[in-house]
Amino acid sequence: MKKYLILPVLVTIICQAQTASKPNIIVVLADDLGYGDVSAYGSKTINTPNIDRLSKEGISFTNGYATSATSTPSRYALMTGMYPWRNDNAKILAGDAPLLISESQLTLPKIMKQVGYKTGAIGKWHLGMGIGKTDWNKKITPGANEIGFDYSYLIAATVDRVPTVYIENGMVAGLDPNDPIQVDYTKNFEEKPTALTNPELVRMLWSHGHNNSVINGIPRIGFMKGGKSAIWKDDEMAIYLADKVDTFLIENKNQPFFLYYGLHEPHVPRVPHSDFVGKSGMGPRGDAILEADWCIGKLLENLEKQNLLENTIIIFSSDNGPVLNDGYKDDAVEKLGNHKPSAALRGGKYSLFDAGTRVPFFVFWKGKIQPHKSDAVVCQMDLLPSIAKIVGVKVNQKIDGEDFSSTLFGIENKSRKKLIVEASGRLAMRNGNWILIPPYNGPIRNETGNELGNLKEYGLFDIKDDEGQLYNIASKNPKKLKQLKSVFNQITKGYYNQNIEQEKLR
Repeated sequence: MKKYLILPVLVTIICQAQTASKPNIIVVLADDLGYGDVSAYGSKTINTPNIDRLSKEGISFTNGYATSATSTPSRYALMTGMYPWRNDNAKILAGDAPLLISESQLTLPKIMKQVGYKTGAIGKWHLGMGIGKTDWNKKITPGANEIGFDYSYLIAATVDRVPTVYIENGMVAGLDPNDPIQVDYTKNFEEKPTALTNPELVRMLWSHGHNNSVINGIPRIGFMKGGKSAIWKDDEMAIYLADKVDTFLIENKNQPFFLYYGLHEPHVPRVPHSDFVGKSGMGPRGDAILEADWCIGKLLENLEKQNLLENTIIIFSSDNGPVLNDGYKDDAVEKLGNHKPSAALRGGKYSLFDAGTRVPFFVFWKGKIQPHKSDAVVCQMDLLPSIAKIVGVKVNQKIDGEDFSSTLFGIENKSRKKLIVEASGRLAMRNGNWILIPPYNGPIRNETGNELGNLKEYGLFDIKDDEGQLYNIASKNPKKLKQLKSVFNQITKGYYNQNIEQEKLR
């Protein structure tokens, strides 16, 4: 196995991180960005120079994974180092869902606070807030602050869900107490218009599942009333949140900090700023990707301006794979052209096929790690124990994440041997170059058009020779199939799903 640097370098990196010159750490998580959506992996149909810089001047992982093919469970795993399928509630959350992570649970920001880091979370959250039946007019607790973040400025759920307001340290930002917010996900408020009752209010047409309250001309999921002064401006969101990030960096430049930066692009509704409209030639989705790239450029620019870049680790990834038609008619399909959001991979968001969870994954630390590409299998779930090792915190709780700090920082090319991935409660496994997908009932595709990975019989794929998972070779490899089924069942240990065919080992 190729080693890029000798072991003493890892010791040096760890020692640096544990001294007064502790590196700042920023985790940037894009939303629904596919493996083929960045030019760093060779796409010729889109140009993302700032994201590419993280790749070219850092480590570009070609086998980087989220745990899940949807947002909430993926983010849960990143924050806790735990497989989301171990938590029955780790599913796509409504906008008014309670906090998913227990206040007593080990989290990445708690790790950082143990060694004196200032911690912040800015951007998309989608991990729930409060305890249920949220009163948005009072302090919402528990939330990000209660699981380790000193400062938070958040989109509560997704941009297509109500409430369409920012939450700062548990309080709705800019709320007028004389115009209280009400949110409901079961029924509308009396005489409030929706996309169905008042289609003339809609400036972005919905295709499925987005026909409730209309805010800024965009129909959303769920019903909302009031809070006019606090409602965000969709086309200004990227710039607005980038400025919040800049402020956090400036205010904390004289102490070590950890920042979780949740980009909202290219999740629907895609409403990029006018500076980006029409620039990609692929409609709002492509334009939103260019906007996300601008956000990374803004981040790098400000780090350089504050003389922080050389002492800041940036980890960039995406919460899950790509999707085109995810609820709005925004020409994402019609204007796709030759662009392939999943590159050569099969599937996308919601899918057990590889493109559901195999995502862009780059680690950048200027001057500290040797730029290169790595084919090591790494997972966002491993960030917690790996970062803990770098900053000198011993993880005493049992978690699913493993320490791959030597891989993430370029010392060696060690791969995660076994990884369970998840899509809406359905599980699959990567083991070396093999992918095992158990049989599941259900449709081949959902309303987005993405393949879900529901196979009538066990799927076995060798992605070294068949990256696109075109050939199910289970019947030709009965011994390998039996072996991987055994490994899969040992890891999942009785995890049952109503759609999975459970077999007794023979």
